[in-house]
Amino acid sequence: MAPQSHDEPAVTGTGTGTGTDDPRLPATSWAVLGMLAFEQELSGYDIKKRADSSLKLFYWSPSFSQIYGELKRLEKHGYVTSRTVMQDEVRGKRVYTISGAGREAVRRWARTAPVEVPVLKHGVLLRVWLGHLTQPERLREIVAEHRDNSERRRAEAAVDVAAAHDETAWAHPEIALKWAERYHAAERDLAERMLADLDALAASGRATAPAAAAISSGPDDNS
Repeated sequence: MAPQSHDEPAVTGTGTGTGTDDPRLPATSWAVLGMLAFEQELSGYDIKKRADSSLKLFYWSPSFSQIYGELKRLEKHGYVTSRTVMQDEVRGKRVYTISGAGREAVRRWARTAPVEVPVLKHGVLLRVWLGHLTQPERLREIVAEHRDNSERRRAEAAVDVAAAHDETAWAHPEIALKWAERYHAAERDLAERMLADLDALAASGRATAPAAAAISSGPDDNS
């Protein structure tokens, strides 16, 4: 198992699905539009808070600038509408509502987007792969930190599962969050097993000293 990249998800290959005139939108657009599909009027700040408490545990949490950029894009396509709500006599905030066209578009995307293989980009595993360039004790610290981070994410997901259970409209998000809780638990357990593998490697004497392993470039190295 491996976390996905924190980079901007790629543009989907099929637009919104079956609609021939549907625009090609990045996956983050659908995530933002999906947040609004729960029948609530939300500000960009509200969307960011919800993404941080749910999406980041199994997908990706966009930045404020990305959220506002996507809202602008969605409004341009007629998928959301916005209005300014006064918070006091001076300040106002812009809130967004999904439109009928937006609801149909995200519904098409949810039904017809291709089932893609998740992108596997695991920075910790890359560093383990290059473990011959790192002191064994430092490599162990890296994996242990990843294990602890995974446990924190698991605990966070468990709290969000309980919160989602109290909201009827969040029945399906609850299932996704349960998956996230199990995922991070498995990631934690895999890290624990990797620590055991590193200990076994150290005991075997097969581990090379930092930067000492020669990398062969081909059959002519000795020429």
